[in-house]
Amino acid sequence: MLKDPFPLHPSIGWLLPALRSLACALLVAGAILLPAPGGAEDRTAIQHPAGTAPSAQMAASLLGVSQPLQVLRIDAGVPGWEVRADGRLIGHIGSTWEIAGSVGYSGRPLDVLVAITPDAKIAGGLLVAHNEPVLTLGISDADIAAYVAGFRGHDLTASGPAGGPGGLPDVISRATVSTGVIRDGILRTARTLAIGRGVISAGGGIDRLTFAPATWQQLLAMSALTETRVTMDEAARALAGAKVPVPPGRGDFLHLWMGLADPPTVGQNLLGQQGFTRAIGHLGSEGAALIVMSSGLQSHRGTGWKTSGVFDRLTVVQDQIRWQPTGDRYQMQKRLALKDAPAMKEISLFSLPPQIDPTRPFTLEVRAARSIADGEVAMTITLPYTLPDAFRLAPPPEPEPLWQSAWKAKQPQIAVVALLLTVLTLILFAQEWITRRPRLWRIGRLTFLVSTFLVLGMGLNGQLSVVQVVAFVHSLLTGFRWETFLIEPVIFILWGFTALGMLFWGRGVYCGWLCPFGALQELTNAVAQRLGVRQIAVPQVLHERLWVIKYTLFMGIMALSFYSMHDALILAEAEPFKTAISLRFMRAWPFLLFVLAILAAGLFVERFYCRYLCPLGAGLAIPAKLKIFDWLKRRPQCGRECRMCETKCTVGAIDAIGRINPNECVLCLRCQVIMNDTAACPVLKRRARAPEGAALQ
Repeated sequence: MLKDPFPLHPSIGWLLPALRSLACALLVAGAILLPAPGGAEDRTAIQHPAGTAPSAQMAASLLGVSQPLQVLRIDAGVPGWEVRADGRLIGHIGSTWEIAGSVGYSGRPLDVLVAITPDAKIAGGLLVAHNEPVLTLGISDADIAAYVAGFRGHDLTASGPAGGPGGLPDVISRATVSTGVIRDGILRTARTLAIGRGVISAGGGIDRLTFAPATWQQLLAMSALTETRVTMDEAARALAGAKVPVPPGRGDFLHLWMGLADPPTVGQNLLGQQGFTRAIGHLGSEGAALIVMSSGLQSHRGTGWKTSGVFDRLTVVQDQIRWQPTGDRYQMQKRLALKDAPAMKEISLFSLPPQIDPTRPFTLEVRAARSIADGEVAMTITLPYTLPDAFRLAPPPEPEPLWQSAWKAKQPQIAVVALLLTVLTLILFAQEWITRRPRLWRIGRLTFLVSTFLVLGMGLNGQLSVVQVVAFVHSLLTGFRWETFLIEPVIFILWGFTALGMLFWGRGVYCGWLCPFGALQELTNAVAQRLGVRQIAVPQVLHERLWVIKYTLFMGIMALSFYSMHDALILAEAEPFKTAISLRFMRAWPFLLFVLAILAAGLFVERFYCRYLCPLGAGLAIPAKLKIFDWLKRRPQCGRECRMCETKCTVGAIDAIGRINPNECVLCLRCQVIMNDTAACPVLKRRARAPEGAALQ
């Protein structure tokens, strides 16, 4: 019979069967929770190349209507869908992933269908695809539905966040980043869709209040009016062959002026106070007022409109839109009020339709035609126009980025975190002075751990997670966006400090001092020891082999995330942080039982979870190898003549020959206290007892 090369101490003989039971339980739980491999639904959601197409039923629900609807796909310009009922436009629907490229905290697409009405209000939203950890396992569907429904009625034309009766809904505190991304995606998508469909203007609109006296030449100089001229010679060449030829000459065939009369500086100066008021009142407020003036042989109006009702000689062109004025949108003017204006043959006012945006460039086309033997010959005179900046209102400010709002709103929380990090920095830099005072170290460490658990963890929800590591890696591969991670200031600051701290001290900066669940473990173990609970010393051979669990778990979560983020997030439930800290023990009993089992094991083996099961600690240990300084001191006698630090180490990070494993060390400074304690360190005791000459040796 072969002899066991790694015999276990009798006091821990129970540990292997317990570990086997734990492994079996994890396998069974994984088989139950994880869906069958090859699920197309999850991979489709991850790839998600285009927005999810809404059905007629989804459109009816989003827009709050009951009649049959037609949903038409539009790919030109801003992609989305147009919703009609009996040929009448009801609203527009857009996808946050397709329009805004919204990516969740998991680094994967987060898609919400957003519906807007023709009067520039958000009609509703529907979350259709996501891979968010908290939304998957921590927040109910009813919570998310209520959150998304809170955007209904938000006015896209209003400045600031309070666009609805109760303003915008607040992000859900237990899912700040995920719901923040949803809010940002909904608002950006709705605004972009509304601008793309002409529901709102990208600019600030026309200034219809400001008036300044101006002459004809001043209006031309400020581009309030645009002008073009076609001579008789040019028209004769263009209309050559006409039955009634255009006589050549240097006179005007058509001298054309055009502009918007809405700004009082333009309309009131051209038409006079009473004429301007009468003209604008007659045309109504539906569209902008276009004034067209001309002199010369050619009429820009013609006479055909009197029978057809359409001014077929005139066409307003903007992008793909071509509009011809109609009689119901026309008003004739007889004269101009400006004394220095040239004599006009015709003055016409037209009310532009809503599909023509007066704040964007457009062109007026005037068609001149003459009969020839086999038909007609025609020429088109074009006159472009752009509203001058002097007549534009300042555009409404873009909504403040959500991450900036979050940092402003959480200034007290940021100050508390900054204070804790400042105190920790002082502790680590002054560690030699502190570790020479065991009582000060003990009281200071326990006080800091209590603050970490109660303030940072339960109060500020400042618990880092392996899910954030996975999200960070995926964001680097799929398009990193600072905004996603800046939405939660406390988490961002902690990660920034942890990353910097790993260069100086290793992973122990976070694991040993700033992890709320780690603090909870150490505090409960301290109470257990105070009550006389016997501690179990895990043999070094077994201790080192158990490390494999957390590193394997970390690599498993990371690898699985590339196949199925949903499955990886379920496997990440091996972390008790969400149950104990983020959700404050408000979860189903299996999760609570798992946390209590870990805490119970920690009563006998200090920081049991940190030692063997924590995938976050394993993930932090990998880059922590890049640390620059080695602040922890050792003596040549450590491990050879004395092994007290090894036996007292919080997480068993010191091996039999006295070396500190930086991958496991949580920087508790206990070994430094022992080394500097003349009443505890055998080496210092021996030096104190030795004769003076021998001590110097």
